[in-house]
Amino acid sequence: MGLPRTFVGFSSTDIHYYRLMLAWKENEHIDFDFTNCQLGTEVNSDNEAYIKNKCRDRISMAGTFAVLIGQDTRSKHKYVRWEMEIALEKNCRIIGINLDKSRRVIDATCPPIIRDIGAIFVPFSPKIIAYALENYKMHPNDDYHYKDEIYTKLGY
Repeated sequence: MGLPRTFVGFSSTDIHYYRLMLAWKENEHIDFDFTNCQLGTEVNSDNEAYIKNKCRDRISMAGTFAVLIGQDTRSKHKYVRWEMEIALEKNCRIIGINLDKSRRVIDATCPPIIRDIGAIFVPFSPKIIAYALENYKMHPNDDYHYKDEIYTKLGY
């Protein structure tokens, strides 16, 4: 199976976590890879419609939308929530990545738009994110998480 084409959504306050994911991808000693559908370079524009059009194009290329869920993700509506809306419209599979390392959905931080839609929630760690990227299939309704046996099998 080919690498999952993935768009990673995140709050600007969490960009360092996204950069860390890119470092995992480049590190030959970490088994983590995906086809990155982010914009090739930062959009140097204040034009919201232009930026959203560029993001829409990239999300349309992806089959997976992974969202980094930090302390302020829930309140980010201008771009992060909008990206999630587009991902759902495009029927992307949704992976919620908890930056607080929680293995399940966290009500206080999870954006309501990705609740009870069949998304899976995992902690910010390369092995479990790679596992979800390779294996998770969306299920109808509810919020999903991996059982402890999966974490044990992966060496957690």
